[in-house]
Amino acid sequence: MPKDIYIGEVSRNEEIRKNFFLMKVTLPYGFVEPMPGQFVMIRIAGLNDPFLSRPISIYSFVRGRMNCTIELLFRVVGKGTRILAGLIKGSLVEVNGPLGKGHFATPTTGNIIFIAGGIGIAPLSLLAQNLCRKVCRSSDSMTFYLGAQSADTLIGFNRVHQYCGRVIACTDDGSAGMKTLVTKAFQKDLRIYDPADTSIYACGPRPMIRALSGILDPEYFCQVSLEEKMACGVGACVGCAVAVKDDYGQKTYKRVCADGPVFELKDIVWE
Repeated sequence: MPKDIYIGEVSRNEEIRKNFFLMKVTLPYGFVEPMPGQFVMIRIAGLNDPFLSRPISIYSFVRGRMNCTIELLFRVVGKGTRILAGLIKGSLVEVNGPLGKGHFATPTTGNIIFIAGGIGIAPLSLLAQNLCRKVCRSSDSMTFYLGAQSADTLIGFNRVHQYCGRVIACTDDGSAGMKTLVTKAFQKDLRIYDPADTSIYACGPRPMIRALSGILDPEYFCQVSLEEKMACGVGACVGCAVAVKDDYGQKTYKRVCADGPVFELKDIVWE
């Protein structure tokens, strides 16, 4: 078995919102600690239908004395994730990872801003967790903008509140938090964030990321984790390529799975 593929055991798999699942997987001690923004490819051990693994962002990571535990947050959107949702405690899964060359940089600025849409909370929550526990950043320096379609799909509010001093929830229908798009809530506050002293991290649907690019001036440091369909997870199929600017400002293409999934917002070319 390749060195980055591990057999893990499901210790929890709970539907925390309709069609949203939180899975906890126990892995061998040798599993490499993931950087915030990295992901895993996961499938049921020994099952070839569906043939392809599913990419899922890492929500949390803990290394114990004898093993490691990761939490995975996913939404049921097709056959593969529907099969994963049916796993019970004790089920064995094949985990490839952590994957992704691009990951979130550790901020040195006074203000740290997170902007998440829906399931995009997962990699940002891991980053906030690491900043609190490992870098000892004050929760007062971190603000989290969390968006969803409705209260039924608003995930992780209480968790990020453990790390961030200010959490702004937004829903499209106003059933929880502010009735507005998460990008608009952030835009309303933008004037209070000095570009020289602010780091911004975002993950969510493509329209959300595109809207953010129209709001922010290039002088702001902003990294985004892109959500794209993936097949192999290692860059071989080139099915997740996105247009970005190279070092000379020319358009090129990079693979979200192998070169990302984290990119600087100012480098993305919107086609």
